[in-house]
Amino acid sequence: MNNSLKPIKRAKIRLKMGKLYFTIKRYLEWYFSKKSYAKTFKKELFPYISFSHCTPLYRKLKDVDMWLQYNKITNLKIAIKKLNGIIVYPGETFSFWKLIGRPTRSKGYKEGMVLFYGSFLPGIGGGLCQLSNLIYWLTLHTPLTVTERHRHSYDVFPDVNRTQPFGSGATCAYNYLDLQIYNRTEQPYQLHLYLTDEYLRGEWRTVEKEKYKYEVYEKKHWITHEYWGGYLRHNEIYRKICSLESQLLAEEYITENHAIMMYQPFLEEKK
Repeated sequence: MNNSLKPIKRAKIRLKMGKLYFTIKRYLEWYFSKKSYAKTFKKELFPYISFSHCTPLYRKLKDVDMWLQYNKITNLKIAIKKLNGIIVYPGETFSFWKLIGRPTRSKGYKEGMVLFYGSFLPGIGGGLCQLSNLIYWLTLHTPLTVTERHRHSYDVFPDVNRTQPFGSGATCAYNYLDLQIYNRTEQPYQLHLYLTDEYLRGEWRTVEKEKYKYEVYEKKHWITHEYWGGYLRHNEIYRKICSLESQLLAEEYITENHAIMMYQPFLEEKK
């Protein structure tokens, strides 16, 4: 259990220097590491869907102007063009930010909602976390291996119509908070992403029928009242690996999450 997590206010200069350090470190990794990064695209879709999922484009969130979500749609459209159809061959690594690149105004990105130290503010390219969240969730239901994923340190909004376990997403920030996925299987996988009027949709596709199916679930969840006065929310995420006939073959630990709650955790039930 991580009981050391608590709100920390850092000086602006320290934040800028830290961001610069980790950004340069990422560039060095991209261009000098021995990883083989996915870079091949194909318009024709692979024949078999490994797993598919969708998430709603619009959510009514407290104190969040809807124009931030409208701008998010523009940002998602631009980013999807950089990812849709990418093929991850055996031995290759998918890098979210290496494929998308830096979100800038000159590329057409707009101000969307960016989570920042337990709050939110407008930022160019804001809203792309919905895309990294979706890809991470898709990947957990495939034989692909997540080799880098970053969790949110703050739980900003209460659960509203949540269909996935708390902490089952992947936060992103160019370029140091990346989502990387390695293909250790013997067949290629293709990422297919698109938007409808209401949903962001995605799927991992492949060239052969899958031999297994996966169920991702929350095994343990708890809230702690910390010495500094706030609350932490914790949970553990696991997945079941089953045969196509639903026979349980194995159970795997995925990750655990610890986040500072930015709202009252115990709400009185309305009668």
